Amino acid sequence: MELDTTLEVRLGHLLRVRRFRLATAESCTGGLLADRITNVPGSSDYFIGGFTAYAYEAKVATLGVSWDTLHKFGAVSRETVLEMARGARSILKADIAISVSGIAGPGGGMPGKPVGTTWIGLVTPQGDQANVFYWQGSRRENKELSAEAALRLVVEYLEKT
Repeated sequence: MELDTTLEVRLGHLLRVRRFRLATAESCTGGLLADRITNVPGSSDYFIGGFTAYAYEAKVATLGVSWDTLHKFGAVSRETVLEMARGARSILKADIAISVSGIAGPGGGMPGKPVGTTWIGLVTPQGDQANVFYWQGSRRENKELSAEAALRLVVEYLEKT
C-alpha cells in the first residue's frame, strides 16, 4: 500500500483483510465520518452503516444510550461515546464500531469541557477504548479533525490485530 494512501483507503483495506464490518455513531461530526468512509469505492463490503445522533433524544432512541448516562456525564464523555459505539455495533451486528461526540464550537463550551473537546469511542471484540481530544480550530476544522482522529483510531487498532 502506498505511503500517501488516505486513511479511509487504508481502513477499507484493513477491514477487508480481516473480514471485519464497521458501524459508526456520530454526533458532532454530523455524518462526516461515514461520508469519508463511503467515499471509497466498494466500501459497502465492510461498512454496514451509521447513525448521526445529535440530540440526547436521538442518542437514546437510536443507539440505546441511557438517560442516566447523559444526565450524569453529558453527551461529550467517555461513558456516552462507549454506549453510542456499543449501540451501533449491536444494532447493526458489526464487528467493530466507532463513535464521536464533541463540542465543535464556536459556542457550547463549559467548565471542564471547553469548545473543541471531543471524545471518540471504539468498541471491538477485544474490548472498548475511548480517547479525548481538545481541538482549537473553527467549527469545520474541529469536525474534520474529529473524523480524521476517528479514522486513525480504527486504522491503528486494525494494524495491531
